[in-house]
Amino acid sequence: MQLDELGDWRKTHYTKDVNPDLAGKQVILGGWVRNYRNLGGLKFISLQDKYGERQITLKKGIVSDKVFNKAKVGYQYCIMVKGIVQTFNEAPGGIEIIPSEIKILNITPDKLPIDMTGETLSDLDLRLNNRALDLRSLKNQALFEIRGEMLRSIRKFLFNRDFTEITTPKIIGSATEGGTELFPIIYFEKEAFLTQSAQLYKEQLSGVYERVFEISDCFRAEKSRTKRHLCEIFTLDVEMGFSTMEDVLKLLEEMVHNVIKDIRKNQMSALKYLKMEDKTIVPEIPFPRYKYEEIINLINKNFNFDIEFGEDISTEAYRKLGEQLKEYYYITHWPMSIKPFYIMPSKNPKYSESFDLQKGMLELTSGGTRVHNKEQLVKALEESGLNSLAFKSHLNTFDYGMPPHGGFGLGIDRWLTILCGLDDIREAVMYPRTPDRLTP
Repeated sequence: MQLDELGDWRKTHYTKDVNPDLAGKQVILGGWVRNYRNLGGLKFISLQDKYGERQITLKKGIVSDKVFNKAKVGYQYCIMVKGIVQTFNEAPGGIEIIPSEIKILNITPDKLPIDMTGETLSDLDLRLNNRALDLRSLKNQALFEIRGEMLRSIRKFLFNRDFTEITTPKIIGSATEGGTELFPIIYFEKEAFLTQSAQLYKEQLSGVYERVFEISDCFRAEKSRTKRHLCEIFTLDVEMGFSTMEDVLKLLEEMVHNVIKDIRKNQMSALKYLKMEDKTIVPEIPFPRYKYEEIINLINKNFNFDIEFGEDISTEAYRKLGEQLKEYYYITHWPMSIKPFYIMPSKNPKYSESFDLQKGMLELTSGGTRVHNKEQLVKALEESGLNSLAFKSHLNTFDYGMPPHGGFGLGIDRWLTILCGLDDIREAVMYPRTPDRLTP
């Protein structure tokens, strides 16, 4: 087939812009063929772009023979259409385009590797193997529209509260929090690592800009093959100078409340497509607060577990807990013995000024108040078995009047999984990275 050139054609509208107000006017649309029906003297093309789809109607005798005969297209052909907008109640959106010209810019094989009609759902791994094609599905369009709204809303919320957006290094010389879940890399003649958290940098910058946030990638070398874990994660990191855990809890719940309100206001059609309009609802604030000790006592009593103080909470225990606590809630004052060195102990040093934000069984956020006294921080490093010399540049910043501060890290991908009712976190990422997936 001879392909057409783009030439001087440019899109005048996206599908979302084509409405009954444009009836009788000429438009140029571009996108991909989502569906095609040939009924002899009548042909229908469902043209899809980044915002949705519109029906192209070709009736023999109404459109030219040249255009009618040219409209022999396959699924996902890349085409442009010039035509007149016409109202038609039975067409999707009550609108159809009667074409005067069609350009076929690129073609596809007769058989695509995954179903793109929406009639069946291909296996997730097969879809991820063909991700650029899979992302054109209407489900993915809805999903990533919600993701975009989430990020816009987060930024708007934080900017309105005097936060500064920061960027921090993703190549580091030592572990942020200790542990072995790091990806080592060769940095010229030295060993370096991909960062697992923006924690230390955002703490330092809270002593400069007071209120800071970053939305960026982090890397976790966990060999977890679950529907909740990734090796490359996208996180919101927030740090607030002159604050305590209570200030952080209040800010976080207000942010969650506002983001979901914005999604419902601006992306209700996407929520409806995902059948989440009655599930992704604006939560009441303040969120319930439970201390760690209350939670393990509840789990032990109600679900026959035997979790001792100082133990982490297992996935199975969280699953049971999520049956009882289905909405957003905080777990606060975790044992100091299982928290990172930078977390502030409570007045009773058995506990820490730390919290997790849960949605049902899933943890979305960890955070708390940080140690801002250098001597206390050095001692905490040593008690954690970490070499304070490896953190020299970080510790030096505590010589310059570091304010009391606190913050949190929120997993964007995990939250999107919840908001959109997904079964697997890999669906919430355009190109997920797991222990078994490094391509595409």
